[in-house]
Amino acid sequence: MTTVVVVKKAGQVAIAADGLVTFGDTRLAHRYEANSKIIPVQAVGGLSYIGAAGTVAHFPALRKALALLPPESVKLHSKDEVYDTFLQLHPILKDKFFLQTKEEDADPYESSQFSTVIANASGIYGLYSYREVFEFKEFWGIGSGRGFALGAMHATYAKAKTAKEVAQAGIDAGCEFDRNSAGPVEVFTMKLTTQ
Repeated sequence: MTTVVVVKKAGQVAIAADGLVTFGDTRLAHRYEANSKIIPVQAVGGLSYIGAAGTVAHFPALRKALALLPPESVKLHSKDEVYDTFLQLHPILKDKFFLQTKEEDADPYESSQFSTVIANASGIYGLYSYREVFEFKEFWGIGSGRGFALGAMHATYAKAKTAKEVAQAGIDAGCEFDRNSAGPVEVFTMKLTTQ
């Protein structure tokens, strides 16, 4: 799968991801194809970065579905805005990209089948398959390397000076210990406008 992290610290937000793609036991390293798990999105309120985990099919579908929304409806700068934007994306993903929405018979809602983290000048957010949205105060991670990343970020958060340092520690741990994560690593940072 992957390791993707978001961090908020010292007036800065950071998002970072590894660059490895896997198909079962087969690895598609950056040497063979350049892959990015972070999508830059020009949203109302400014630039956002969305990092995704899950099947490789999510990346082009999510990128193209976002482009189909009217620009004035792509809002990602609060929990409610993230929820509303992804609620608009769900029928597009189903109807135009053939998303399979069923996970379990007892599911309370249709699934969007992916996990994402979002970083922008307003903060850091996470969105899960039933469109549950979280706004994180310090840091978070998704993907198969998240456990290693969360431990490393927890260990470094208090002593690190910047969000980028914490994110780098998380990604480095994911790449070191998770068999489905490897470099090169992408890290994007921006100034936080709200505290």
